[in-house]
Amino acid sequence: MKKIKKGLTSRKLMLIWVLGMAGQICWNVENQWFNTFIYANIAPNSTIVNVMVGVSAVTTTFATFLFGTMSDRLGTRKPFIAIGYILWGIFTIVYGTTIFIPHSLVNYGMVAAILIVMADAIMSFFGSMGNDAGFNGWLSDSLDKDNQAQIGTALAVQPVLGTIVGTVLGGIIIVTLGYFWFFLIMGVFVIIIGIISAFKVKDVAKLKPYKNGSFWHQFAIPFNFKKFILMRELVWLNLLITTFFVGFHVYFVHLGNIFIYNYGFSEAEFGYIEGSALLLAALMTIPAGYFIKKNKSSAILFVTFLINVLGLLLLWGLGKNSDGVNILSAANIPLFFGLFLVGTGYIITMQVTMVWAKTLYPDESRGQFEGIRIMFFVLFPMIIGPFIANLIINQSEMFYSHDYGMGLVIGQVPTGTLFLVAAIITALAYIPLHFVTKHFKVRLAE
Repeated sequence: MKKIKKGLTSRKLMLIWVLGMAGQICWNVENQWFNTFIYANIAPNSTIVNVMVGVSAVTTTFATFLFGTMSDRLGTRKPFIAIGYILWGIFTIVYGTTIFIPHSLVNYGMVAAILIVMADAIMSFFGSMGNDAGFNGWLSDSLDKDNQAQIGTALAVQPVLGTIVGTVLGGIIIVTLGYFWFFLIMGVFVIIIGIISAFKVKDVAKLKPYKNGSFWHQFAIPFNFKKFILMRELVWLNLLITTFFVGFHVYFVHLGNIFIYNYGFSEAEFGYIEGSALLLAALMTIPAGYFIKKNKSSAILFVTFLINVLGLLLLWGLGKNSDGVNILSAANIPLFFGLFLVGTGYIITMQVTMVWAKTLYPDESRGQFEGIRIMFFVLFPMIIGPFIANLIINQSEMFYSHDYGMGLVIGQVPTGTLFLVAAIITALAYIPLHFVTKHFKVRLAE
């Protein structure tokens, strides 16, 4: 088997990219298009989006701890990846079928909202089984000094490429075929990847079953934060991650609706402008990977946060002057540049922090520590960020009305103010960055 330098074999690197990209495309479907689906088919109501995102975050976190504990005790990740991805794809399709809920139902809006939240929660449950507990646990098992740059680049670029593919392709499919066909196509794609993983994935040789008392005793161990609190560098790193992603989820959850219902772009046009900006931003992982290998992670983040804040301020100040009628208009250049800066900040933060965190996990419980990662990467940010956004949207004076088949429904549209609030929150990430840098330097000096 041909090896790439001293790192991963070519086959394993390809598997990492295929599984990772499939997972990120499916997460993009949820994070980007589920929210526009609600505005297009149910009601222009950010509270439904807020509840759906919050329930999904809680479900995701519980599932990651549950299946992370199972995989640690069994000493295997493979079945969790395969089964999780297959069921993830199936329930992505199920979510799409909610479009067929008859509008003649009494209290259609409430019934549809409840079913959508339930469908999303089930999808997230199995998505976490396959991707967060299974795939990311497998990556943590595989990580070493020789391949951390390769894995770090994959972890950083995959969410961005997943967003590019999911947003651009998603916009085209939605405009051409509609939302149901979009969810069907994406669901089938993830099912196929799950089937492939059942035959191609192999557990890392060093992974052994690890049992600590009963299942539920071991499940509860990470919630006894005595051990975690002692890992000061990881604590501050996770606080940094939470702060950054709270700011991220203030605007990202509503990004599609801002562009479509506020700026006047179609789903396809939104996909083009965001996808092209992120594609250019993805190139920034190359120099970032070099500095990670030179142990300059904290310095990279210092610059990255500044870039991200500048991008958000640009979107806030100039985004309202965009031209949704002509996507090639010069008025859209500041919008594109702002998305490029924000995308660069997001990509490099992902690249640096995910590798940094994984190098600090204890060997015997990497699966469970993926659960702790999810708490700080997903649970806290996806509850706090959208909650803040919902408060702002409900105070906005930008309204949208649509007839969903039961009479005209009026609701409020997300505004660019979300970018300003996100910039302020992101700037606060410099506080935990200061403290984690101290511990990082001490560890390097040992």
